[in-house]
Amino acid sequence: MFSEKWKKEMLTIPNLLSLFRILLIPIYVSIYLTADDEWQYLLAGSILALSCMTDIADGMIARKFQMITNTGKILDPLADKLTQLALILSLSAKYPLLYPVLALFLAKELFQCGALLFFVQKGKVLPGALFAGKACTTVLFVSLILLVLFPHISPGAIFLLTATDSGFLLYAFCSYFVAYFGKHSCLTDLDNA
Repeated sequence: MFSEKWKKEMLTIPNLLSLFRILLIPIYVSIYLTADDEWQYLLAGSILALSCMTDIADGMIARKFQMITNTGKILDPLADKLTQLALILSLSAKYPLLYPVLALFLAKELFQCGALLFFVQKGKVLPGALFAGKACTTVLFVSLILLVLFPHISPGAIFLLTATDSGFLLYAFCSYFVAYFGKHSCLTDLDNA
């Protein structure tokens, strides 16, 4: 009985696409960190583009064919965050100007994990991702993929991308803080999520 329920929950197309995205992470990292030719950077960027396309596809499929599962609600954002972390870490190795982006990303994600755990114990959760979080994710993916695809980018452009990413991370961090702890909190009962 448990096995059948687990299969039904886990083995959906959206969840398999999320697992595929997680499996792409070490492939991207190994190619990017050892790249010394333009085609290798292009290959690393193509892997990231494939990851982004499967991210879009899994959401569309889940909604259109009613394949939204509790596992998918965890797996999809986990794949996003792990991919973003791998991107920021690998790019920070090459571009130390990205250290503030890495620090803000880690602070934001640790805050969100802590707040989630705190409120789940009280039977409360956010009903979904905030616009600020989605905007931040989009900006991070676009800017970081640009850095992968254009390895000889100027320091001025790197600084501009770092400032943009930092601004969106701060915006998302503040939005989630207000959603959890603000006067008009967006929390809902766990049973209704």
